[in-house]
Amino acid sequence: MAETLSEDTITAALADQEHWKLAEGKLLLTLAFQDFNMAWGFMSRVALLAEQHNHHPEWYNVYNRVEIALTTHDSGGITEKDLALATAISTLLGG
Repeated sequence: MAETLSEDTITAALADQEHWKLAEGKLLLTLAFQDFNMAWGFMSRVALLAEQHNHHPEWYNVYNRVEIALTTHDSGGITEKDLALATAISTLLGG
């Protein structure tokens, strides 16, 4: 089981993550794309990253909007696994 991170550690890590925020004990990302195809394409790329990281997000999609929440359920909070996947997803966004 991965060790959960302190709120200070998470906040410091998010200083370099333009798109992510800490809310409700999870790392949250909310994006709006031009259309459904662009949103779905992004989700497909995230799915491949999630498989590579063996860490799968909670997510929600309606038309052009994608919401992703990251937490490590078996650890009961945010771990390095969540930060690593958030960084990989941010790379897809160019940052």
